[in-house]
Amino acid sequence: MSGIVQIGAADMEGRLSWEGVVEALRKGHLGTAARMDDLFLTSGKDTMLNRAAWIPGLGICLKSVTIMEGNRARGLPSVQGALLLFDEETGTPEAIIDSHLVTRWKTAADSGLGAKFLARPDSTRLSIIGAGEVASSLAEVYAALFPGLTRIAIWNRTRATAAALVERLREDGLPTYLCDDPEAEAAEADIIACATMAREPVLRGDWVKPGTHVDLVGAFRPDMREADNALMRKARIFVDSRETTLPHIGELMAPLAEGVITTDDILGDLYELTAGKTGRRDAEEITVFKNGGGAHLDLMTARAILKAFQG
Repeated sequence: MSGIVQIGAADMEGRLSWEGVVEALRKGHLGTAARMDDLFLTSGKDTMLNRAAWIPGLGICLKSVTIMEGNRARGLPSVQGALLLFDEETGTPEAIIDSHLVTRWKTAADSGLGAKFLARPDSTRLSIIGAGEVASSLAEVYAALFPGLTRIAIWNRTRATAAALVERLREDGLPTYLCDDPEAEAAEADIIACATMAREPVLRGDWVKPGTHVDLVGAFRPDMREADNALMRKARIFVDSRETTLPHIGELMAPLAEGVITTDDILGDLYELTAGKTGRRDAEEITVFKNGGGAHLDLMTARAILKAFQG
């Protein structure tokens, strides 16, 4: 245990790029499929989430995090935890990596990889619903992967939070602006990304024009969803992983239970998208990508972080 590396966000300043992490996820999906398991413990609105993965050639990881909704009032992060990375052959712990660092890069890169396959390459307008840390990283990854983006709208229930994010992203050179009408903005967007803690839909299917790619990121529990049934009914639906989305997340569980969609309407995951077995067929269809995360993505990202850390 004495040789274990500890890596925090400050250690990786300037060492990672969105393009590089997205590429690490793409390459990770070309190999053998991961073995995974999750353990969720809940108490009211609070969650203890444990995710484990084993991928031949990449190793083994366990990520444990808590999601405590009352922490903002306490001046603490809502999500806290760590990822433990093991050598595949010996089982020796190699690194303890701050979960926030892993999740920041993994979550947005997950959406970025999905969009590389499903969004129109000529997309110029991005609309983001939500203004937290995930929304910030989504703006960054989309700007990096779609250089043709000229307008990035930010909407949030709390206007001041959205305004603060717009200002910060503008300082970083991104073409962001404050949105006061998410319906009107969605109607003009080429890509819509939702990153909220919503338990009722914040995006309506009748807002979304043909050709739009919709990225649903926020929901991670059975009682959470961001898109309504109308959108799920009219779109072609893809996921990052069937294993980590279908059994756990209301975004899919609810319309499946209500008979709005069937499992046959889930047309592919990142393994199938990366292999070229499925994807966008034309410029007019609406695509939905459910970003549910998963320990296999954490492991792929952790390997990229450790490689960059070691130089």
